[in-house]
Amino acid sequence: MSNLDNLESDLLTAIDGAETETALEDVRVHALGKKGRISEQMKTLGKMTPEERQVMGPALNGLKAKITDAISARKDILAEAALEQRLASETVDVTLPLRPSPAETGRIHPVSQVIDELTAIFADMGFSIAEGPDIETDELNFTALNFPEGHPAREMHDTFFFNEKEDGERLLLRTHTSPVQIRTMRTQEPPIRVIIPGRTYRCDSDQTHTPMFHQVEGLVIDKESHFGHLKWVLQEFCKSFFEVDDIKMRFRPSFFPFTEPSMEVDIQCDRSGGEVRIGQGDDWLEILGCGMVHPNVIRNCGLDPDVYQGFAWGMGIDRIAMLKYGMPDLRAFFDADVRWIQHYGFRPLDLPTLFGGLSN
Repeated sequence: MSNLDNLESDLLTAIDGAETETALEDVRVHALGKKGRISEQMKTLGKMTPEERQVMGPALNGLKAKITDAISARKDILAEAALEQRLASETVDVTLPLRPSPAETGRIHPVSQVIDELTAIFADMGFSIAEGPDIETDELNFTALNFPEGHPAREMHDTFFFNEKEDGERLLLRTHTSPVQIRTMRTQEPPIRVIIPGRTYRCDSDQTHTPMFHQVEGLVIDKESHFGHLKWVLQEFCKSFFEVDDIKMRFRPSFFPFTEPSMEVDIQCDRSGGEVRIGQGDDWLEILGCGMVHPNVIRNCGLDPDVYQGFAWGMGIDRIAMLKYGMPDLRAFFDADVRWIQHYGFRPLDLPTLFGGLSN
């Protein structure tokens, strides 16, 4: 029994001296593993006499239980000490501010913002939105819109054409959103009142032109519309979009194949001081083109120009965004620069409304 007492003393000393959970595991294996000191003593029970076994069996089992309890207690102490050490070393400053959420840091691109503003304004006037594909036929992009053969817009230096098909037809990237006017008139019964925002493509690139840009067009077709209605719609739009109480507009005669008469529209502005202020001053700035829909276009859509008439207009979304929000270079719209979008972008939850403010 003295050997067991010495073994117990040695093992308890080793357990108390274990400074880490790894060291304690080594003590456990040394004492209770398959080849541990207590396990080796347990193997000798088979060679003992029954009388010796009655004494040594309970003694060894008691020692095993005592050592197991001591190891468990020491393990709890070491785990608590390790936790306290981690809490002391791995501190977190809970006073630091939280990172802003995506809804706070995200920004709406100015083009998307202006499209939302246009939609809010014209929806209040009773217009709906019409859309069409970016890839169009020559017939819809030019012929149905009264572009004559040999018109410069049909040339490769102005238009992105695809390779010719076997039948000689050439598809193209639409140069304006006007093909949607044809699609709308051919599929809807008048009266028609739509706006058409979308991407357009032309072979052009400089500070105020890009190969891909955005346009919005408007179309009204009925039996009674006239040029006075067109002037009122455009004036109300400009006042709402630029958020001014009054604005002077100048309509100059021009030429577009798909309208007759055709006009270019200038708006009152002040260019002094290095910025353009709309609705004041004595300067003029061209902003859009418009006119009464040409009878040939109405006829090409299967309608009778003696019964139906209408008006249309178109403007560059990117350009009016530059004008309203003071952006000097159109090319920056498509550079994907995070700093630019953070500066000029709009908060995603501030949707433009006429009653709440378009650009608040």
